[in-house]
Amino acid sequence: MEKLKLLNDRIVSRVNASFREREFDFNTGKFVTNAIEYDKLVKFYCIYGITSNYPVDFKFKHSSMAGSYFLGKCSVNQSIIYKSDIRGDELKRKEKNIAPSNSLPLIKDETILIKSSLLYKTLVHNNSHNPMTPEEFTIKNTVSAHYANIHGTTTEGCFLGPFSTVDQMNLHSCIVGEFSYIQAGDLFHRRIDPGVVHIETDDFRFLFKYEKKVIDTYIGVNEFCQPRGTIYQFVHKKEPEYERLFEVIDLKPKPMNIPQSSALNRYAVIKGGTKIGENVFISQRAYIENTYMGDGSNAQENTYIINSRLMGLNITAHGGKIINAEIGQKTFVGFNCFLSGKKDGKLIIGKGCIIMPHTIIDTETFLEIPENHVVWGYITGEKDIETNTMPIDNFIKSKGKFNIGKMEFSGSGKIFINSFKDRIEHILEANGAYCDHDKNLRGHAQEGRQISFNTLQPYRSGKHEGLYPFIRIRP
Repeated sequence: MEKLKLLNDRIVSRVNASFREREFDFNTGKFVTNAIEYDKLVKFYCIYGITSNYPVDFKFKHSSMAGSYFLGKCSVNQSIIYKSDIRGDELKRKEKNIAPSNSLPLIKDETILIKSSLLYKTLVHNNSHNPMTPEEFTIKNTVSAHYANIHGTTTEGCFLGPFSTVDQMNLHSCIVGEFSYIQAGDLFHRRIDPGVVHIETDDFRFLFKYEKKVIDTYIGVNEFCQPRGTIYQFVHKKEPEYERLFEVIDLKPKPMNIPQSSALNRYAVIKGGTKIGENVFISQRAYIENTYMGDGSNAQENTYIINSRLMGLNITAHGGKIINAEIGQKTFVGFNCFLSGKKDGKLIIGKGCIIMPHTIIDTETFLEIPENHVVWGYITGEKDIETNTMPIDNFIKSKGKFNIGKMEFSGSGKIFINSFKDRIEHILEANGAYCDHDKNLRGHAQEGRQISFNTLQPYRSGKHEGLYPFIRIRP
């Protein structure tokens, strides 16, 4: 295991070098030392999905990929990827334009490129929003902690705290605190506090910050830089269910009545009492139990939907958690949300709502949020609805600057809402919610049934123990 430990030290030193240049008082080694268990890096195999729907090209060198899942064009060099999902099914293709406003086609199909980084139980998805590197979705010299999301974001010399999300932007030498969601263009040499939700464009700015006591309760970190709190404990208790999937190669799925238009990934956990409608997509590492998934709904990576009903065309974005709830039709649940009702006091969310990323709703009794509302922040009861929600129609009419509770907004409410609605439509279309074979309209829910999985394993002993040999898979 000599080479594996040397690789780990090299990654830490490169990330720390970025922070020393900016005089950040932060050492990634403290997190890594207490997170990495070297014996587990040898224990789990990794998976590469092959399908004719996406370009096949997977290469890695002097790296470790224990328990990780790869799809699409991926290149990994001198990195440790532990129980992560590197999902390249929405990478840009060379026969298509970079963007509707740009007539220049790509030179080659886009690749997820990971160099000298440690991604710990991290999701990587979508495609690069960096106009300087349209053919490469690059993650370089970065350490990413438990259940963080890197979604269309270039990262260079960064640390992402547990349950943080960086979305459709570019980060350079930044530290992102636990449970923060950032979508704000380019950020250089910034330290983001824990529990910040910050979305900013030229047209609007949305800002919310959790109180420290709330973050400490739900997803704080201890003196060893490891996650703790209600959300982490909830996820941690379910982890053995996934470990079994990655320990057994020939695992026969439980028989279920699943429509031909829907797809349940072989590496998802589906438990008793679950019913699946038409055009439903359930990603790897989703956890569904005693739940109705209405037509056109999707459950993305690291989602947990338990004892709930999703009425149809529902999006549960990466890391979203829904427990003892009923979610109305075409309601969007954002990244890493935690929506928890009680068995004898359901949480009801009306149709057409936008639940902002990293929202926490944790109720003790019955609670209903009306339809067509924007929802954010921290809600524990009826009293919080007034300061943490707003009718979508009112938001659309808003201009200039206003505050509701701890949320600050400035700019065009109409553009803000329309950007979410456009994104919701894109996600539904990409995931196959509007499948129509006659019109050749298919998505992940239909194409996902055609994926074959290839398992790869590391050296089991010697100085290379835990590392994988140089391998390339291509057509």
